[in-house]
Amino acid sequence: MRAERPADLLAWATQALAGDGFAPAAHHRLLIERLEAIADGTIDRLMVLMPPGSAKSTYASVLFPAWWFVRHPASSVIAASHTADLAQHFARQLRAVIEAQAPVLGYGLAAGQRATARWETSATGHYFATGIRGPLAGRRADLAIIDDPVKALVDAESATQREHLWSWFRSDLLTRLKPRGRIVLIMTRWHQDDLAGRLLERSPAEWNVLRLPALAEADDPLGRPLNRALWPEWEDEAALLRKRGTMGERVWSALFQQSPRPPHGSLFKVARIELTDAPPTPLTGTIVRAWDLAATAADGRNDPDYTVGLKLLRDPAGGLVVLDVVRLRATPHGVETAMLATAAADGRAVRIALAEDPGQAGKAQVLHYVRKLAGYIVTASRETGSKLTRALPISAQVEAGNLALVRAAWNQDFIEELRDFPFGRKDDQVDALARAFTVAANVSEPPRRIAVPLMAR
Repeated sequence: MRAERPADLLAWATQALAGDGFAPAAHHRLLIERLEAIADGTIDRLMVLMPPGSAKSTYASVLFPAWWFVRHPASSVIAASHTADLAQHFARQLRAVIEAQAPVLGYGLAAGQRATARWETSATGHYFATGIRGPLAGRRADLAIIDDPVKALVDAESATQREHLWSWFRSDLLTRLKPRGRIVLIMTRWHQDDLAGRLLERSPAEWNVLRLPALAEADDPLGRPLNRALWPEWEDEAALLRKRGTMGERVWSALFQQSPRPPHGSLFKVARIELTDAPPTPLTGTIVRAWDLAATAADGRNDPDYTVGLKLLRDPAGGLVVLDVVRLRATPHGVETAMLATAAADGRAVRIALAEDPGQAGKAQVLHYVRKLAGYIVTASRETGSKLTRALPISAQVEAGNLALVRAAWNQDFIEELRDFPFGRKDDQVDALARAFTVAANVSEPPRRIAVPLMAR
């Protein structure tokens, strides 16, 4: 007796995974909805952008093609990956699923089908797996699945390799599609100019895009709160933040957030920043400790901004040296304690610069700190213009080679944030640097006493 076929792709995926103790998570269900739209013909171009480890290939390259042949028994499928080995890996998994679930699917493999990369179903469906730029001549497809077309970062960084992939997509794959043929592109982003990037730049209206970052951003398709993990049952926020700290912001932003950015920020030329082993002696000029205050403390699950106190020296000749950076995530009381301790360590000759947030609460906060810092020179004012606009004056100083850092443990995070700005995850140190420079540059030096001979008066 033939087993009852599942009513839809979700039912099929649930049944197929049940034996292994798995079930579709929320992001898998959303992916399944889009894949069903491909099968129905509601959409014909689907782009799936998800981080590594999200099981996107399990659903799109293994479970979906098996279901596709239920809906389109006599159709042809071409599956392509960055290498033939990976394409064959998916093909083997798909074969195994079809063989194990043939009574449920209502079809199996045709007799004598031993090849891994190409085979026929008992319902005259055809499947062919190949590597990118592999042989496609003579093949035709009702459905093309491109899964993981970029092998590694070195390929993504190579303009030649990106051009090869683009040429393969346009000249080889597209010409193999039958009329009304459909494409599913599944990938993790690597570069702004990768295959997904080019397609979104040149033909954005053609593609239905499902982009799900590892940590939720604003307007998340799943309705997740900010910084909530995509699949917390598999990898929670703490594990993701640990990875983020290890791999660096540029790789994290591309592979895990699906937002690749240039290898260098567009503003700060960090290669022109000098490192010095010790502060200038003596410390003459204007010294400002500028604070950028965060509104939310860390609770182990979120990724809030930092409170930053940056100490900048502007010497009499106009040279700039960052002497120290205090960077912390703390409660309001912890921030206040750190500010008072830092002011005491700096001494009363160091000016303190605070930003006043709009509204009555911002005024009250600044007034509170000014009172707590009685006896110090405190400057408080509202920020004007965008973050980018405020950073322009100090970026010009950096480009001119006029900024140095005292060598310390905070240097790497500071330079990385400047390098990534304005594309980076954080900009607290940039804000503090811009404020410190603005205050220091506008301090009027006291007039110098000049001895003038009596007869010259």
